[in-house]
Amino acid sequence: SSMLLLLLLVLGLPGTVVCPRTEPLSGSSNEPLFRGADRYDFAIIVHAGTTECFWQFAHQSGSFFFSFEVQRAAGIANSRYIVATVSDPSGVQLGASRDVRGQINFPTTETGFYQLCLDNGQNHFGFVQVYLNFGVYYDGFNVEKEQSEERKQLNDTLDAIGVSIRKLQVHIFHMWRFYNFARMRKGADSFLLESNYHYVNWWSMAQSCVIVLSGVLQLYFLKRLFNVQSSGKPRC
Repeated sequence: SSMLLLLLLVLGLPGTVVCPRTEPLSGSSNEPLFRGADRYDFAIIVHAGTTECFWQFAHQSGSFFFSFEVQRAAGIANSRYIVATVSDPSGVQLGASRDVRGQINFPTTETGFYQLCLDNGQNHFGFVQVYLNFGVYYDGFNVEKEQSEERKQLNDTLDAIGVSIRKLQVHIFHMWRFYNFARMRKGADSFLLESNYHYVNWWSMAQSCVIVLSGVLQLYFLKRLFNVQSSGKPRC
């Protein structure tokens, strides 16, 4: 029974690598694979000495984008650097970045789940909060390239409208990406301003206490210099 309890405790211990799937598999074999959304943007806490991994499904002939921003860091060293890597469905690493912020963009050459990992192994004393923006987009936002000949035989007016709509969608998508970049920087700047605000307040209070204490000590020592000890014999 003691060995069974020890085994349960070992299995229950949290590991250093936490890998939640953003694209979970379907519970039933009869149902199709759940691929999730094509784009994600959120913030996540990566604890000291741990690695967080995610999976993003992408079809072949797509454009994969991945950008991150370290918004704040905690701990003794207070290092904001983090290692970000991206691997293809075969496990081959496609890109890596070690910085406060970075981007990894590449064309998807095969269909499957692409792995994105954030490694905070160099920071052993504090966590970091990272804002992520990743996903995949396709030419014209249409994954299924095989279309029937009847749908391709459109008149010039409808073709022009379709081309304009596709261009507008591409522009809207890139504006959405620029908006997410602005959100990343805004969050990082907000945390930096808040940290500097607390830093200035703390040091101002500490210096004020030091000034008051030094004034009291100077006054005390000056009073001691002018203290005259009276003797028992009267002076002439």
